[in-house]
Amino acid sequence: MKNIVIIGCGQGIGLAAAKILSENHHVIGISRSHHPETDILDIEFHKADILSKNLDEITFPDVIDGLIYAPGSINLKPFSRLSSDDFKNDFEINVLGAVKCIQKLLPNLKKSESASVVLFSSVAAKLGMPFHASVSASKSAVEGLTKSLAAELSVQKIRVNAIAPSLTDTHLANQLLSTPEKREASGKRHPLQRIGSAEEMAGMAAFLLSDGSSWITGQIIGIDGGMGNIKL
Repeated sequence: MKNIVIIGCGQGIGLAAAKILSENHHVIGISRSHHPETDILDIEFHKADILSKNLDEITFPDVIDGLIYAPGSINLKPFSRLSSDDFKNDFEINVLGAVKCIQKLLPNLKKSESASVVLFSSVAAKLGMPFHASVSASKSAVEGLTKSLAAELSVQKIRVNAIAPSLTDTHLANQLLSTPEKREASGKRHPLQRIGSAEEMAGMAAFLLSDGSSWITGQIIGIDGGMGNIKL
């Protein structure tokens, strides 16, 4: 049984990952929001905002085998309406929060024989998409962080990968999917004619933590309905 830490397990992809991984592993879940489903899952749940807490109040296992950093943002505005605070906030959520958690747990990860870290980027880091300047900038930084850490930590046998979804049916996308018409239009933008699910992203995250992915590191894995590589 592996010890897995999931940051952002209170909803969306993080919650879906907790459901999958808690079946066979010891999961320590941390989230600023509490979802009722976390009460019925076999996980060790801590309510905390990792951006404002130093995590010293949480006692972690001596050995940590996997870390998923799932918090994210969808802050879509015309570039002229994006403030410097918008860029700073997106960067803090997507990049600095991940850095903080990895640095905190790195000694524990080093003690594992097969540690794996999973971060989240976005298809918007690969494609130029209007109104995505702030999100794209921070997610591009996540991809750079992923590759750099994968190289640096390979000596310790710690793997680092990122998943780059397109639009996924989570709470973050509520405004974009608030009507059947919006949902249908969003689906049709993808070659596979639908949006993604939290369970699909969580399934890939679980695979990247498993021994089956032991020769995969430094990768940005697009789960995007074909949008990142196909034009119809």
